[in-house]
Amino acid sequence: MTAKTEHEGSNKKALRHNEYYDMQEIFDTLYLSSKNNDISHNLMDIILKEQNILLAYRNIKRNKGSKTAGVNNTTIKKIAELDRDDFIIMIKNRIMNYRPNPVRRVEIPKQDGRMRPLGIPTIEDRLVQQCIKQVLEPILEAKFYKHSYGFRPERSTHHAISRFEHLAFYEYHYVVDIDIKGFFDNVNHGKLLKQLWTLGIRDKQLLKIISLMLKAEIKGEGIPTKGTPQGGILSPLLSNVVLNELDWWIAKQWDTFPTEYNYSSQDSKYAVLRKTKLKDIRIVRYADDFKIMCKDHKTAQKIFTATKMWLKERLDLEISPEKSKITNLRKNYSEFLGFRLKVIKGKGGKYTNRSCVTGKAKLKACQKLKDSILKMIKHPTQATVNRYNSTVLGLQNYYKIATLVSLDFREIAYQVNRSLICRTRQIRADTGFISKTYNKLYGQHNLKKVFIAKGILFPISAVKFKPSRKFSQEICRYTVNGRNKIHTDLKLDMTIVQYLMKNPIINQTAEYNDNRISLYTGQMGKCFVTGEQLEIGNMEVHHKKPAQNGGTDEYRNLIFITYPVHKLVHATTVETIEDYKQQIKFDEESLKKLNKLRILVGNDVITA
Repeated sequence: MTAKTEHEGSNKKALRHNEYYDMQEIFDTLYLSSKNNDISHNLMDIILKEQNILLAYRNIKRNKGSKTAGVNNTTIKKIAELDRDDFIIMIKNRIMNYRPNPVRRVEIPKQDGRMRPLGIPTIEDRLVQQCIKQVLEPILEAKFYKHSYGFRPERSTHHAISRFEHLAFYEYHYVVDIDIKGFFDNVNHGKLLKQLWTLGIRDKQLLKIISLMLKAEIKGEGIPTKGTPQGGILSPLLSNVVLNELDWWIAKQWDTFPTEYNYSSQDSKYAVLRKTKLKDIRIVRYADDFKIMCKDHKTAQKIFTATKMWLKERLDLEISPEKSKITNLRKNYSEFLGFRLKVIKGKGGKYTNRSCVTGKAKLKACQKLKDSILKMIKHPTQATVNRYNSTVLGLQNYYKIATLVSLDFREIAYQVNRSLICRTRQIRADTGFISKTYNKLYGQHNLKKVFIAKGILFPISAVKFKPSRKFSQEICRYTVNGRNKIHTDLKLDMTIVQYLMKNPIINQTAEYNDNRISLYTGQMGKCFVTGEQLEIGNMEVHHKKPAQNGGTDEYRNLIFITYPVHKLVHATTVETIEDYKQQIKFDEESLKKLNKLRILVGNDVITA
């Protein structure tokens, strides 16, 4: 859940996927055209490209949500069984003759005890939405304001908190909190479509499809007249479109206000602006949760009133009076994304940031950990221990940017450890395996070690404050220089990646052909057995468990090996075995790997 692990890893994967499917150059062109204020008329041609459809499948199949069925009970598993070409034709036909399936309604509990409604489209509709999102995103990224951080590539909650603290440090101490009533449920469809048109999306067929998506029937509730259903793949992007107008309205009050001269720096421009009657205000936004930050109470009052009126008149959105207020950070905390933030006077009279975990977030963290403990009690296995540890680590990584995180997590640990010690008495052990991960993360902490199912539990209180990092505005997924800030070029032969992409195995499933690419990159282009470089004409996918024995096309059942190695895996006659052994230089480790594969297909081991 850190900004690094949650975003950087997944973003690198997303970039790799764009490159594998030969779509990165197209996305870059869309971004640049949008930056230049060009109009996009023929987007459907790109959306319907084979590469874009296959990229959508790749991006969706690893999501947890892909295993959740919509109203037709279909999941990604059934889609994966389709022939690759049949899959492409199905999605193309669905897009060109789009009529959305009804959306399944589920409800999940919110922190305040109320229920949050989620809409789950069918997997086919999610694939269509992903195809559209991939093409819209670079166009809209070029138009979005730089200080919105929610549901955007390379950005995270930590970046939003960092921006808040940066402004607070520079004496923007008056925070305008405005809570929009049921934002996602109250988005005006007509206004949203007009906003897309204004941002340069002028493909009428595409806008018609988006309109149909917004009006997709919700099972048991009927056809919605407003709102973007939470749960839809396109909804977060569309929500940013709606509030992007708010971002720029606030920014134009000061940050991007046009001046008569071209100043050499922002500092000199701001020096001139400070002599005017303009309002020195800034906005930091994460989805529908935003803060408008001011330097004095009078300005905060004015912008508070103006923003309420603007939201109603421009976006037809109401606010919650009981949750909307002005906070003086020198006196009170402001809550944002699970954190409580304020400023305190330090040495020399300079104000510095102070932050901690909110009360609600601590209660939620305690409950999550106690739920994980219950699962360990019911099933004391390495898997449930790992899930518990993952929960601990995720919470620590998310909240470690709070200055008082150590105190907060001692409090959480006190609440949870009572339950842990009392309820796991029958399954606890005095000793067990201490992993390298444990030693790396917690080796310096002198805390009592707890073992279950021979595995060690991560200590809840062992977390240290680590300052949040500001988002670098130079980072961008859709420019060469921006991508260099995210990752270095892959040390893979991209010619082979593109060859695998353009030359699928006929009559094999979409899952099989997609996993060929994953295997090649996952193995860094090397044979699993010998470690030699794979080459076109000397690389074959092997099913570890044969299809006739129930083996599937899922990733973990496949492996890339060279042609001679593949022959040796299946060879049964002495002559064939000896012939191919002469072509391969085996060491002890590679022979061990070969024999493991031979055993899985029912053959005897061979000697060097």
